[in-house]
Amino acid sequence: MKILIVDDKASIRSAMKTILVRLGLSDITEAVDGEDAWYRINEAAKKGRGHVFDLIVSDMEMPGMTGLELLRAVRTRPEVQKTPFIMATTVTARQIILETMRLGVQAYIIKPFDADMVEFKLKQAGIL
Repeated sequence: MKILIVDDKASIRSAMKTILVRLGLSDITEAVDGEDAWYRINEAAKKGRGHVFDLIVSDMEMPGMTGLELLRAVRTRPEVQKTPFIMATTVTARQIILETMRLGVQAYIIKPFDADMVEFKLKQAGIL
């Protein structure tokens, strides 16, 4: 399973990566923000590597392209349109959560998260 972790904070990317590796998921790419993630998605799609990513885990609030903007973009690109997308964020505004659900987010994890919460959300979403 190819996973893309998107967060502007290296410590959050590292924490999520550690949790995912402990869950047996080790093919992980990191992106420093939404624009970096979108670039990586498009480059992988151009190379025709089959499934570009099997899971995207993204922060919401990042400079440049936000996680919500990335989710919208992902849902327009055929190669990743149906890719499971998890939002891991501090944003708790009902309107934003509903918008991500409307766009097909599989899970919404509120920071700070821990290994049990990530595992629970992955199982609930049918990813594990």
